[in-house]
Amino acid sequence: MTMHDAANQLSGPSLGMHVGLRRGIDVGLRRALDIVCAGVAAFVLAPVMLIVTLAIWIESVRPILFSHLRLGQNGRPFRMYKFRKFRPDCDNHGCPLTVERDSRLTAIGRVLAASKLDELPQLWNVLRGDMSLVGPRPESLAFTDCFRNGFEKIHEHKPGLFGPCQAMFRHESKLYPPGVAAVEFYRQVLFPAKAEIDIAYFSRRTLVSDLGWILRGAWMIAAGSRIETALGDQSNETGK
Repeated sequence: MTMHDAANQLSGPSLGMHVGLRRGIDVGLRRALDIVCAGVAAFVLAPVMLIVTLAIWIESVRPILFSHLRLGQNGRPFRMYKFRKFRPDCDNHGCPLTVERDSRLTAIGRVLAASKLDELPQLWNVLRGDMSLVGPRPESLAFTDCFRNGFEKIHEHKPGLFGPCQAMFRHESKLYPPGVAAVEFYRQVLFPAKAEIDIAYFSRRTLVSDLGWILRGAWMIAAGSRIETALGDQSNETGK
């Protein structure tokens, strides 16, 4: 055995331990960030969530929350929570997607869908550890079969509230062409596009880049609706 071979044998386990240690520290720091940020956000946004709860109650009573099984890390299903935006008589067996002018949406639900405030209860999912603040969006079990041909790599990461696809596809409901089945369009066009973006980002993510997506996502939720309203008013004035 040469000295070079001996050095390789000694450095192999050491390198593996180093990589494992760094990965463990990274996971621990990201979990700490999730708990702190989600806890602070839940406290600060408690009045907003109370207002949303009252609005839903006044409009259509109960249930206030909507829960649905989604695919989590390693493909394990978990129950994800949202504020209900559909009529109470709608069940979980309808279309798994929300399209523009969806007839199932209530008046309050349209506001929640446009502002993304229906996602606020997922702070509880983050605190529970089902989700992270930054991660791929958790898919419905209806799209389990889409995770193949390399796309199953997405399951290596915990799903999240914020991320590149959440920002780029913020207005996903407007992307479905008329006369085309929404579910098939999602399977063949939107899902592959989002999967490739997620795989590219999460394979090289850092805590700093994740923090950037958290800040960007929070800003979009806080200011997005006001900007859209202003643009809509401007368009109406131009058309007069």
